[in-house]
Amino acid sequence: MLKSTSKFSIFQGIKKYRIRRVLFIALFWTGIDFITTILNLNTPENHTKSILTRATLVFLMSGVMGYLFVYTLRNVFKNRPLLVNFFAKTFILLFAALAMNFLAHLSNNLFVEKLSLGKSLADFYQYTTSQNWLLKRTLYWLVIFAITQLYLEINDKYAPGVFLDILAGKYITPRNENRIIMFIDLKDSTPIAEKLGHQNNFLFIREFIYDLSLALIEHNGIIYQYVGDEIVVSWKYNKENMKNCLASIITGRKNIQKRSEHYRRVYNIIPEFRIGIHLGDVTVGEIGVIKKDLAMSGDTMNTTARIRSACNELNQKFIVSKDFVEKSSLKSFQIEDLGIVELKGKASGIELFALKI
Repeated sequence: MLKSTSKFSIFQGIKKYRIRRVLFIALFWTGIDFITTILNLNTPENHTKSILTRATLVFLMSGVMGYLFVYTLRNVFKNRPLLVNFFAKTFILLFAALAMNFLAHLSNNLFVEKLSLGKSLADFYQYTTSQNWLLKRTLYWLVIFAITQLYLEINDKYAPGVFLDILAGKYITPRNENRIIMFIDLKDSTPIAEKLGHQNNFLFIREFIYDLSLALIEHNGIIYQYVGDEIVVSWKYNKENMKNCLASIITGRKNIQKRSEHYRRVYNIIPEFRIGIHLGDVTVGEIGVIKKDLAMSGDTMNTTARIRSACNELNQKFIVSKDFVEKSSLKSFQIEDLGIVELKGKASGIELFALKI
């Protein structure tokens, strides 16, 4: 995975899903700190300015810490064992949390209470050394970090956007939902595997899937599963997600184009992909005992897989169903009618269109 080429702005090139995650963390941490601050006030009068000042500083610094949590530390420790990952990030964030409390306390004393710098530092020292403050705050931060890690891990496990659904047990009982389904796989995967060998082919597929996954997540796709070089992704059906689905294809292609020189230099191959898209009702629910997962089933899933397979037979890269075309905003010059196509396992043919985007 390549790092951003820019060294001047930490936000350059950051994906929208990361911004949402960082914002969630900043709001969550600020909200918890706000509640604990209110509960710990001995005298509620004349504290409004202090509370607002602290909340503002905590939100800004929580945003920085959230960015560390979601992006920087994630990349630094991505190839480390889970135990090392957890303790290293927790250790770093504990120091960051201490710095956040120091700045919040100091700013309040300097700008709200109008104390001198010396008195402000002395007050912070007295505040932190009294009543086991450090031990209590450390336990408090560990709980906050654990909840944050849970949020991130569930999103990584079930794909972004389903944390609250899983937490609420939405899919314990299977639900029927109208979804846009997309199947993606690597074009010419067999000859590529023969050329690269097992290990290099695995690394190649991992980078290919990473580049496409960023595009899918950026456009609110819910990644259902990875199977070899295949990605299955869905969107809940609405007009906005119809656009997101199409935009993810363009972004995915751009992601690969931006890294084409890397692919050429390392593998001497620039990956291409095939896509099948359909929409309709699917059944979604939790499945499994030892290893639980979210499963989707139904004729829509099977039909989409067959549409993707038809890309080879029809010599097309991107194929969509008539159902998708009728509900999309695609223009006539963006599609080519392929006629009624017989799909394996289907009793009757289905009208398909090639995407020209």
